[in-house]
Amino acid sequence: MLYVVCCMNMPDDYKKELESYLDAVIANDATDLHISSGRPPILRIDGSLKALEGAETLISEHVKELALCLLSKEQQEKFWADKDIDLSITYKNKARFRINIYQENNNVSAAFRFIPAKVRTIEELNLPPILHRFTQFSQGFFLVVGPSGHGKSTALAALIDEINHTRQDHIITIEDPIEYLFPQDKCIVDQREVGLDVQDFHRGLRAMFREDADVVMIGEMRDPETISTAITAAETGHLIFSTLHTNTAAQTIDRIIDSFPPHQQGQIRMQLASTLLGVLSRRLIPATKGGMINAIELLIGNSAVRNLIREGKTHQIDMVIETHLEEGMISLNRSLADLVERGLINYENAELYSTNPHELKMILQR
Repeated sequence: MLYVVCCMNMPDDYKKELESYLDAVIANDATDLHISSGRPPILRIDGSLKALEGAETLISEHVKELALCLLSKEQQEKFWADKDIDLSITYKNKARFRINIYQENNNVSAAFRFIPAKVRTIEELNLPPILHRFTQFSQGFFLVVGPSGHGKSTALAALIDEINHTRQDHIITIEDPIEYLFPQDKCIVDQREVGLDVQDFHRGLRAMFREDADVVMIGEMRDPETISTAITAAETGHLIFSTLHTNTAAQTIDRIIDSFPPHQQGQIRMQLASTLLGVLSRRLIPATKGGMINAIELLIGNSAVRNLIREGKTHQIDMVIETHLEEGMISLNRSLADLVERGLINYENAELYSTNPHELKMILQR
């Protein structure tokens, strides 16, 4: 659902107010904007929530009218039926915003996620150069995982955009809603939005078999049917990229397998072992000099990893990462320890984001 704010059918005073908020997001390098009753507009800057300076407290009815002005008649009907709705907008060619409008305590609120107009490269995101390798495969399955708001979509967009500029393929994205826009370059890029261009993720993924796709990006794998179809597509000559809300590579593999009933898990385990190219887990951590900085975990699907998946020994994956650093794998704790040792983040934040603080402490004491 793509709209340009300056052309939307809304009262001029509402349009000016909303534009002032979105301009403030851009000017303050914020990642999110929240508007809700009983508070002034709130920005998330460097991971912390801060009230927009000089803004007045918003009342319930005004927030509702401001939020609903973003929706078409059909979208408003869907919102009142479902009590929340996702959409995205393009703002004056400056940026895009992914928006969730939702009901809380009989009030209406909205959360805006800032999406830069330009897709940043792997280097600009300070991601490891080895990620270029995953844009060169002809088939397989690559996942970007991590908590909400830690740059999964941004990292995935960097990989897709590199393929767009370096290969001659047909790329299909299935998103809810569409976030980054990819210009047509060497690739044909078709971006399908759930609810607007396609009924759901599973249907869009099944349809791509008839659409001569080479590369497919699935915004999120939400159900076993989508996961199963994605893995099958990776088996049959397609390069598949997607995201999951998991913390680590091992947890990601367990989550995929455990989403299926026991009688199907053996087959999924075999399919995943044969198709998995890698898993990137990303965290954005407050830097000592301001801003946010990457900490990552990278699992590469080598023969040792594939064997562990087949044998159901995913609890040993962390050990494989530690013993295959020369291949480009990296554990989250080693990434965090490196940032601490270089003075880029403080130890307290590293410990907060670590999934094994005791191991982190041991690494730093060596």
